[in-house]
Amino acid sequence: MQLTVNGAPRELDIEPNAPLLWVLRDELGLTGTKFGCGVGLCGACMVHIDGVATRSCITPLSQVAGKSITTIEALSPTSAHAVQQAWVAEDVVQCGYCQSGQIMAAVALLRATPKPSDADIDAKMTNLCRCGTYPRIKKAIHRAAAALAAAGQKA
Repeated sequence: MQLTVNGAPRELDIEPNAPLLWVLRDELGLTGTKFGCGVGLCGACMVHIDGVATRSCITPLSQVAGKSITTIEALSPTSAHAVQQAWVAEDVVQCGYCQSGQIMAAVALLRATPKPSDADIDAKMTNLCRCGTYPRIKKAIHRAAAALAAAGQKA
């Protein structure tokens, strides 16, 4: 099976029903994408598939053949992405476990809605955070949106 992961073409000989999450973590060593619930509810496993935020724990490898997958590792190796910087500035992280998925969801949100309202954020940010940092996540998304707009960039 052929796919592109973080810009690099990959050819894998793995069962087509293997969950993408485990292929990323166990076969490719990309451990930034986390296992949370395993049933697609929490969002800790969020990656982008052809630019669309997708829960990788319930995505079989067969569904991503020939597609481009982006994980948190490729967002910015130096944490220079506006969303990552906003996360730090707003002190979002408490335990941190869900944050790679939260960040990937926020980037997808800002690509689709560059100036989101609170209602947009509430509707689109469906990832769960057991520490309850939702108010800081919302502030960070607004901060990142402003930074991206000021720089004339897109998420």
